[in-house]
Amino acid sequence: MIERTAVIASTAGLHARPAALFAETAGDLDVEVTIARVGEPLDEAVDADSMLSLMSLGVEHGEAVVLRTEDDSATEALETLARILETNHDA
Repeated sequence: MIERTAVIASTAGLHARPAALFAETAGDLDVEVTIARVGEPLDEAVDADSMLSLMSLGVEHGEAVVLRTEDDSATEALETLARILETNHDA
């Protein structure tokens, strides 16, 4: 399993626009990725390609999340997803 931590940059948090972009990108990947707040147990993670699940996390600006995948060769995929989260889509 590999992990990548990211901090939410959008000033309104992980709301509809960044969640949709993130979920669409995650759905286009050939790997399964989950997302959760840092410190939450593994069973609290949600599928990264589900916009509704992302919105249900209620992640706010400045909060850290962890992206995880079982595919040890998916470092670039996690980096791509992290860049979306670390970009302020409200600017």
